[in-house]
Amino acid sequence: MRLTTEGLFIKISGITTEEDALFSIGLGASAVGFDFALTSRQISVNAAHDIVRRLPPGALSVGVFRSELPQRIVEIANTLGLSAVQIDGPITSDDLSYVSERVNTVLRMIPDGSERLVLSGGADYLVLPETDEQDALVDALELLMTSGQRVPLIASGGLNVSSVIDVVQNFPVFGVDVRSGVESAPGVKAGVESAPGVKDPVLLGQFIANARWAYDNAYVERHFDEWTL
Repeated sequence: MRLTTEGLFIKISGITTEEDALFSIGLGASAVGFDFALTSRQISVNAAHDIVRRLPPGALSVGVFRSELPQRIVEIANTLGLSAVQIDGPITSDDLSYVSERVNTVLRMIPDGSERLVLSGGADYLVLPETDEQDALVDALELLMTSGQRVPLIASGGLNVSSVIDVVQNFPVFGVDVRSGVESAPGVKAGVESAPGVKDPVLLGQFIANARWAYDNAYVERHFDEWTL
């Protein structure tokens, strides 16, 4: 199922607090993402549940999973009422199909090595690249643009307040996904040690504003209604 969103889809990932979630949506983000995998930004199911139920109408929520049982992905997604799930890392075609048949929407992170374009079915959107480097993102986008791949693309790795302009203006992506590019450096908030995942309000605002400006002033056309799975 395709996501209901107007204009450029903007996802703020690695959300760990209600404050950051509500602020992201309030500034104009389309969705917030929660890392359920074992990462420095991992959030518990209970904590994510409390945040999701406080999101305003129309705000999208995405659960990010890696190396998780498909049954567990479906259970968490449906219990929390997530708008979508994002699957990172390896997954079999059967497991991906199992998930896609039981949740609203599936985002699939393209594994490292963008030459692997023969992807199993079941994904509504592709997220790329897996590495958090801007050069890798541009290389992956250029390769996919010439591959005949028709699943809508969400640009992710290496994005920040400046690089998002170049990506959105020059590539017909459906959306953008940012994590560390809008975060505060650890230990900078009034002497209080800040953990990875804490969003910087100024960077958030700049990122969203720049992404939307680039979308309105793009050098490419976007025809998402023509894209098929």
